[in-house]
Amino acid sequence: MSDQGKNVQEEIHSKVLRAGRRTYFFDVRATKADDYYLTITESKKHTAENGNVYYKKHKIYLYKEDFEQFSEMLNAATDYIIDKRGEEVISDRHEPDFHRRSDEYEHEEGALETTLENNTAGYTDVSFDDI
Repeated sequence: MSDQGKNVQEEIHSKVLRAGRRTYFFDVRATKADDYYLTITESKKHTAENGNVYYKKHKIYLYKEDFEQFSEMLNAATDYIIDKRGEEVISDRHEPDFHRRSDEYEHEEGALETTLENNTAGYTDVSFDDI
């Protein structure tokens, strides 16, 4: 069977961004009217309990009439994140092989002790010999 009878969406231009377990695909495609639009696909690698690898994909379709506003909103959001949280990737701490720096641990341990002291301030010491 030839491709003539099928609805084939030809990729006009494609770029791939590999980022750890995620891969982003930026694909320019043509509409039926031969105008162009962009699809952005996030593909994330997962491993099932049985060890099989599979990918979850999410796709955004972006049309020319939305390019300017989309770009402005994306830039505003990324600028806000960098301004408020810097460029350090904090989420790395949640990776299974992350090892906390000892000074971070001591700081958090001290904060926990202070919190515990503050939470028990309203309690009275009781001697069980008095009961």
